[in-house]
Amino acid sequence: MTMTSPIAPDTDCHRVSAVLSRVGDKWTMQVIVSLREHPWRFNELKRHVGGISQQMLTRTLRMLERDGMVSRTVTPSTPPQVEYALTDLGHALSEPVRQLAMWVVGNLDTIEENRRLYDSVHRS
Repeated sequence: MTMTSPIAPDTDCHRVSAVLSRVGDKWTMQVIVSLREHPWRFNELKRHVGGISQQMLTRTLRMLERDGMVSRTVTPSTPPQVEYALTDLGHALSEPVRQLAMWVVGNLDTIEENRRLYDSVHRS
């Protein structure tokens, strides 16, 4: 039995790769997981996503907003408050991202042991 790919090699592969590169990025995945339960203001989100710089968070949120996965709501106040939330598309992405994270957590010890074994055999 042969499986055929739903991706047309000449046209869709580059488009799919571009989206996978974006959504597979470590910061994108952490932002998606952070926004899964509820919206956050920028600085709250920055604190929640440990280790991300302000510039990288800004860049990641802009890319996610451009792709339609995150919405940005500005509340007119002094200073203006900006809140970020997942759109329906972002929520749809959050489930496979959560499942992937759960798989990593469940297999982390095995992966680390495999790395140790590999490194001990392949040391130069």
